[in-house]
Amino acid sequence: MTFWEHLDELRGTLIRVLIVVLVASVATFCCKDLLFSVIIAPKSDDFITYRLVRQVVHEIPDFQVNLVNIELEQQFVIHFKMALWAAVMVVMPYIIYELFRFVSPGLYRNEKRYSLLAVVSGYLLFLMGMLLGYFVIFPLTFRFLGTYQVSEEVTNVISLSSYISAFQMLLLVMGVVFELPVLCWLLAELGLLEPQFMRKYRRHAIVLIVLLAAIITPTGDIFTLSVVSLPILGLYELSIAVVARTAARRKKTMEEQ
Repeated sequence: MTFWEHLDELRGTLIRVLIVVLVASVATFCCKDLLFSVIIAPKSDDFITYRLVRQVVHEIPDFQVNLVNIELEQQFVIHFKMALWAAVMVVMPYIIYELFRFVSPGLYRNEKRYSLLAVVSGYLLFLMGMLLGYFVIFPLTFRFLGTYQVSEEVTNVISLSSYISAFQMLLLVMGVVFELPVLCWLLAELGLLEPQFMRKYRRHAIVLIVLLAAIITPTGDIFTLSVVSLPILGLYELSIAVVARTAARRKKTMEEQ
């Protein structure tokens, strides 16, 4: 196709994606009760994560944190924003399909296979990170910060906008952190990362991962720190295996040439 034909194809792809996102946004906007029952569930003392923690640590006290709205239009704005955010998450597989269908004609067969593998793996890892953030990181962080008091005379009343901002930020951070194997694979494909380097600095990586986990979860207890650190350490070990396999394949390809 010519340059202008490519632009027409891209425009058609973007229009289809936009239509699907708008339709999904209308659907999620109309499902307000369901949407926000999921979003604000971690603030409740009977959230599944807290119930599971109580089975291990029986002396965890009950807690109650109220959310308030302090701006006239904020509830509608947050409703609209979270409906759009949820819609994008729901239709992301279709968005990936449309974008891949657009670029795939310009790729060789092996490039198509590796590109599809990278995109699908990246999406699944991002979802896994967000799920860990939703069920572990955010609830424990919210419980600690929401009940922390510098004095008994100061009562915590959390604004809805503050809750939503922390919710989105922590889920996004965990989703991005879980992209580590894909990032390492891309660097290995470019010849910028070797498994020997990752093995040599494994101890340094462990220290950095623990520090990152401590920053993400300010609770300070060993249980929460372990729950956050261990999956990321597992991702690092998985990244080493992926990089080693990629490096071996690149070396074999160069020898055959």
